Amino acid sequence: MPKKSDSAQVPINEGTAAAKARSIDIINNRIESRNLFVATKEITIGHEGEVYRLRLTALNKLILTK
Repeated sequence: MPKKSDSAQVPINEGTAAAKARSIDIINNRIESRNLFVATKEITIGHEGEVYRLRLTALNKLILTK
């Protein structure tokens, strides 16, 4: 069982009602991908003014593109 200090929750603020109603646990600096891709096969990540796409493929692989 993780200690309280080892976990955090990240609120999700995307457009869908399902996304607004959930949060993602971070335990020991780790996020499970199944928690990211609950309602979609692709998410976008903003980093230093750039937008990246994290996509879940048909073969259940992750692809990160700029």
